[in-house]
Order: sequence, then C-alpha cells, then structure tokens
Amino acid sequence: MTRASAFGKVAVVYGGTSTEREVSLKSGKAVHDALKRKGVDAHAIDAAGAELLRALQQGRFDRVFIALHGRGGEDGVLQGALEMLGLPYTGSGVLGSALAMDKARAKYVWHALALPTPEFAVLTPASDLAQALQKVGLPLIVKPVHEGSTIGITHVTAPEQLRPAWEAALTYDSEVVAERYIKGAEYTAALLGGEPLPLIRIESASGFYDYQAKYVANDTRYFCPCGLDQKREQELQQLALRAFDALGCSGWGRVDFICDAHGQPWLLEANTVPGMTDHSLVPMAARAAGMDFDTLVWRILETSLTSARAEAGHAA
Repeated sequence: MTRASAFGKVAVVYGGTSTEREVSLKSGKAVHDALKRKGVDAHAIDAAGAELLRALQQGRFDRVFIALHGRGGEDGVLQGALEMLGLPYTGSGVLGSALAMDKARAKYVWHALALPTPEFAVLTPASDLAQALQKVGLPLIVKPVHEGSTIGITHVTAPEQLRPAWEAALTYDSEVVAERYIKGAEYTAALLGGEPLPLIRIESASGFYDYQAKYVANDTRYFCPCGLDQKREQELQQLALRAFDALGCSGWGRVDFICDAHGQPWLLEANTVPGMTDHSLVPMAARAAGMDFDTLVWRILETSLTSARAEAGHAA
C-alpha cells in the first residue's frame, strides 16, 4: 500500500476497561499519532464508553486499528463484533485472538502438537493443590488464565506459597494456571505479516520479568541483536512462527519463550495485540530490522487489507 487515502477512514480503538487500560492508552496514542504523520485519516476512540460499536457505525469507518490490550480487545470479543459489522481490522481473527489470550488452552494446543511448553496444571476450586504441585514441581509460576502484562502473576518457590498465590490470581480470573518455572534466557519474537523480526533477549535485574520489570523498573535490559548466531536465531524464529500459526493467529503479534541452561526453548505465551509505544518490544525489534515506528504502524494497518474474512463481510 502506497497511498494513505486507500485505507479510508480508520478508527484506532484503544483504552478500554481491562487491567491493561493504562498501557493501551499509551499504545493507542502512539499509533494514532503515527498514522496521522503518515497522512492516514485516523481517529482515536476510547473503548471505555458503552457506545463503541455505535460510534464505529455512525462514524462510517472503513477499518479499525485495534490497540486494545487485554480482555475485550485482545480476546476475540471485539474481533467478533467487528466481523458482524463487516469492518476489517488489524491482527488476528476471533479464534486466534481467543486462543492466544487463554493461556491454558494455548498450552493445550501447543502440547498436542508437540511444541515445547512448560509442564502446567489448571487450578480450579475443585483442584487438589498438592496433586498440582506434584505434577508441576517447584519452582513454579501462578498466573490468571486471561490476563496479560504479567498481571496477577506470582513466583512460587515453596509449597506453602501455592495457595496464597492461587488466591491472589483468583482476584483477576476464575481460571488460574500453575506452570513450571524455567530458569534461563528470556526471548521474544515479534511477527509481522508472516515473517519474524529480530529476536530480543530480555534481562531483568530481579531475574523475573514481571509487571514491575516491564513498566516500572529502569534497570531491565534488552538486547537486539540477541547474541545468538544466525542459524540458531532462525531456528527459534521458526518455532515462534509455528506456535503463532498453531493458535490460528495472523497479521502481527509476539511470542515469548525461555531457553533453559541446555538451550532448550520453552514457549510461554503469544500476544496478538502487543504494546505499541516507543519503548515496547515490537517497535524495538522493528528498529533492529531497519523499520521506524511510523512504518511499522503502517505495515500493521496493512494487515487489515489482507483480512479475507473481514473484507468479505465489508464488501457484502
């Protein structure tokens, strides 16, 4: 796509009411500003209002750039509504969005396809915590199934910590997953249009890449180039692509994984609407590939043009 006018009128949907609202507000503003700089007729709409779908209909928009993180924007709900409206949108469809947002079911899919992901157990009120502990082993990570940005996550190193960690996660979600903690180098693979961008290696001072390390601490380190030789980086990029495709994801996104002391990669999760601020990981990888932020945003918006599922509805 070379002409901004070909995109038509674009709604940048951001904000919302999820626990990731503050990050989404920053992402949406950055995306909106970038599109305006590129000459696109872009309009920012905060999804916190109850009249979002009416605003999209009455605004006579041609497509939607989804900059909503978390529930209501990244879990297939908005995608389904946009398909009902016949509005093309960026990123993954309903199935891919829903599966990637659901950490437990994403791991079921990866496990079924023999893609490496840490041992895990889904915790419910009926679960035997001792049995789950025996299955997963220590140390482990407890996290809500449907949250992002490591919200509600706890690192458990002793048996007596499991129940409080589970109860803390329950304040965010009725479904909780306990996952074996893998010690090693953490990486993220940004994906755009079916192609991987350079890997980023992440080092947090605490050794645990949680919400504090992501958004508050200023001593978290990011390495891009990641330090791996070309052949190994390509192997890990292909693993990330397979994991992304296995969930039915498309367009753009990010896959996070850890390589243990033996170099074995372990898939952690996929993100279908990653952060899009100047300091976020996908823009960082894009810069390493020679792509500035505005060009990256343009390329992501192009994913709405190749969405056969939505374009068919829009044409109807």
